[in-house]
Amino acid sequence: MTEVGGLTYDNRTGRPSGRVLRVLGRVLPGVAKVRAQVEPYADAWHARNGETIARPGRRWIVLGDSMAQGVGASHVDGGWVGHLVGLLGDAAPPNVVNLSATGARTLDVVDQQLPVMAGLPPAPGPGAGPDLVTVMIGSNDLFAGRTVRDALPDAFRRLVEALPHGAVVATLPQPATAAERANRHVEAAVRRGRLWMVDMRTAGPQSWSGRLAPDFFHPNDAGYAAIAEAFEPVVRQALAEST
Repeated sequence: MTEVGGLTYDNRTGRPSGRVLRVLGRVLPGVAKVRAQVEPYADAWHARNGETIARPGRRWIVLGDSMAQGVGASHVDGGWVGHLVGLLGDAAPPNVVNLSATGARTLDVVDQQLPVMAGLPPAPGPGAGPDLVTVMIGSNDLFAGRTVRDALPDAFRRLVEALPHGAVVATLPQPATAAERANRHVEAAVRRGRLWMVDMRTAGPQSWSGRLAPDFFHPNDAGYAAIAEAFEPVVRQALAEST
């Protein structure tokens, strides 16, 4: 495991998957196929992080859940992170540090991933520039029990308050009251000039037909490509204004 800032972090929440998901994985081949990616993808990002944090140059810190891991894609770089690197080309920070974890909820970003990020050593070498920080989180809160779902807006408030100035945050596109109330915290931070917003309600895929993995929950390569396209213009602007 990688020791960072006094914490041992391996791209996992430490919380087991839910009972419903475990049962579905035993009876539905598509769910089992996607679940089989979880451990290898976490290991792949964990290994890369151990190498990347010591490299000179600007860093992109990725916070989030299984979608930031690329679970559902045909390979670990087929997620939206890998697609966005390709879209940005030379503008992309050369060093991706992906602190996401499958199953992560909003407070996992606040309580686990952000402290790990804060403990990262400074990027070595001159001219690294400020880290780009992106966050896409909240879907697991919405699909958890009522207690977690109802607490989502306050969890987003805590997230927004804890993120560094200039972070790029995706809104939740789901038409749920908890999601709408959570999004208001992001919108308010954007109005104050603290954060950048990728509005998945308008910029994200308008249809998921042909864009879902075999579990019909995670995106496939095409779905992740569409998410990357939503992020690209906002990330480009955030990068340009932070240099």
